[in-house]
Amino acid sequence: MNNVQVGIMMGSKSDLDIMEGVKKVLDEFGVTSELRVLSAHRTPKECTQYAGSARDNGIKLIVAGAGGSAHLAGVVAAHTTLPVISIPVKRDNHDHEALWSNIALPPGIPVATMPENGSKNAALLAVEILALSDPELAKKYDEFRAKQSAKVLQDDASLNR
Repeated sequence: MNNVQVGIMMGSKSDLDIMEGVKKVLDEFGVTSELRVLSAHRTPKECTQYAGSARDNGIKLIVAGAGGSAHLAGVVAAHTTLPVISIPVKRDNHDHEALWSNIALPPGIPVATMPENGSKNAALLAVEILALSDPELAKKYDEFRAKQSAKVLQDDASLNR
């Protein structure tokens, strides 16, 4: 068992710029994570082994990001009962294939799909899920939300001076 709470998977290293955003936000909340490049198509054995053993290794949830046909999150979800959060990675040379691949998954194996390149919201959803059983993390998350609200109200007030 290790102390990693969130597995962050990507289909290829070209997705790293997006997936590092997940790690950055998790780090800000003190949530431990690891980045892995494991392709549903090019390394299916290693990908499914990682997903299938994640719970036994102490991981609480998995964030999976991939572009193109983006089967990673669905394959991962099929091999674990942990929550899986999907980030459809959008590149200029693709339309919205990754998004459609993730929102059109068949029923029975749920995946929580974020907006395209939505690393921040994926990380925040991971924090919300983990905070359900971690009062200290819940407090940090509540403080984060309060700061967000205060910033918006401050911006609003500055317009009417």
